[in-house]
Amino acid sequence: MTQRFLTLADVTEVLNISTPQAYALVRSGDLPAIQLGGRGIWRVEASELEAYIQRMYAQTRAKIESDETSTSEQPTSR
Repeated sequence: MTQRFLTLADVTEVLNISTPQAYALVRSGDLPAIQLGGRGIWRVEASELEAYIQRMYAQTRAKIESDETSTSEQPTSR
């Protein structure tokens, strides 16, 4: 059975980012997470991490398409 919830350490490993970057994603709301227990340990649902990754792919595609469109619309210098 796959894990439903991941630790922030798991998130940092999957995304290959630092711990402060993972906390920033959670605190900003970009990556939905919950805090559990008296010590407020963060957990990220595996499906939320996958949804975040898919959103980042979509944003990257849109940015590339936008950059290509704006580049092709610029007149070439001679």
